[in-house]
Amino acid sequence: MRRRTVLKAIGMGVGAVVLGGGGFGVYFAAAKRDTVGEIAFDNALPIPDLAESESGASGTRVFTLGLQAGETRFKGGPATRTWGVNGTYLGPTIRVRRGEQVEFAVHNGLDQATSLHWHGMHLPAAMDGGPHQLVPAGGTWRPRWTVDQPAATLWYHPHVHGATGDHMYRGLTGLFVVDDDVAVRLPSEYGVDDVPMIVQDRAFDGDNQFEQPVPLAGSLGVIGDEILVNGTIGPYFDVTTRLVRLRLLNGSNARLYHFGFSDDRRFSLVATDGGLLAEPWETDRLYLSPGERAEVVVAFEPGERVELRSYPSDHGGTLGRLDGFDDRLDICQFRAANALSGDAEVPGVLGAAPHLAGEPIAETRSFALASDQINGRSMAMDRIDFGVREGTVEVWEVVNDNGYLHNFHVHDVQFQVLTVDGEPPEPPLRGWKDTVLLVQGKRYRLAMRFRDHTDPNTPYMYHCHLLQHEDEGMMGQFVVLGDGEQVGAVPRKHHS
Repeated sequence: MRRRTVLKAIGMGVGAVVLGGGGFGVYFAAAKRDTVGEIAFDNALPIPDLAESESGASGTRVFTLGLQAGETRFKGGPATRTWGVNGTYLGPTIRVRRGEQVEFAVHNGLDQATSLHWHGMHLPAAMDGGPHQLVPAGGTWRPRWTVDQPAATLWYHPHVHGATGDHMYRGLTGLFVVDDDVAVRLPSEYGVDDVPMIVQDRAFDGDNQFEQPVPLAGSLGVIGDEILVNGTIGPYFDVTTRLVRLRLLNGSNARLYHFGFSDDRRFSLVATDGGLLAEPWETDRLYLSPGERAEVVVAFEPGERVELRSYPSDHGGTLGRLDGFDDRLDICQFRAANALSGDAEVPGVLGAAPHLAGEPIAETRSFALASDQINGRSMAMDRIDFGVREGTVEVWEVVNDNGYLHNFHVHDVQFQVLTVDGEPPEPPLRGWKDTVLLVQGKRYRLAMRFRDHTDPNTPYMYHCHLLQHEDEGMMGQFVVLGDGEQVGAVPRKHHS
């Protein structure tokens, strides 16, 4: 009995029929998904195209992105109705350099309004692509800004209040890679030894259409039975170099991944959401919650085969099995050639460590996530919750306070995790972050500097990035204020 079938029945109010008479125990026992040995790995891992650009005024790089509906064949049988960017599912990888001025012509060819949010990017609020920058059906949006942040793996996706989960599930997702002039010797040939991996789970109905359980189906949201990487089920990647850099994105709506390899080999975490760590961290397991990214470097031996896998998690609680925490899932198989090129090692020094711990703190704020609310309030599009002053550092204390999994994402800034329950953060939290997994009951102190791009009327978002929670209201809004400015009022407008 598949997880989604029973959860859908519960959401429709027939839980007593499904779960009565000991049925819940049967379902609970069967809810654990284990695909080890079941995946054929018969599809080559597709590498998203690099987005093309044209030269605009004053050297601006102009990218054209078309949002469109179509059909994608993921498995045998009927094709699946999907959405994509410049294609039928997912979108191209946008790659830019720090200091470049970029402009996008985002044309919405869908039959309803949507948006594209540049997740992790430092930019003006009016260019952020959040719920206040909707692009109507048939309309075109032209955001423009200068890239001003270190090299990092960012991404883009819709951000429509109340419908982000639905629009992302249909396929509107892509990577956004920033490069800079910092010289670090890491694998860097895109698609060869520098490999993008957008990891998503999906549920399919009997006609191969995406099936989203009704909102009451589970505590976290959509938990799918099939794993896609770059839009492909059961992918393999042909390894030709001794070291391979994987740019991992948890692009799922709700599923937590606990990444590791089938032989428990160790790998080096070299970057998190906002860019390079100060030094690599060697490990054999890595958690990524929805929206988080990681860059890892893995060493291979000639002729070997090994699978990237997601292992069971410790964070699920008593009923975590229903939300996939007990699942063991094969993600992608790596097939090393009989001869591998390259003799480089992972550098011992990578980037600059976050440096906000000793800065004067202008304000300390507290955020409790519970019952699809933050601090007891649900998101309101016309309410700005507070303003922060440009040029200052604030500390936000965040806690998950209701027993379900949550994480916390802040727009515009990368933050430093100062402490977790008063203790120094573990190595994967010591770099720049924009999204952090919130373990139940633990208090996270996050330091962030607000710079540039003041606007008293156009807000940035902070929210849980489990998309059902976000869509149901676990989100708030803030503005960045210049000298003498006060919090204004949210303008009502669309782009056309």
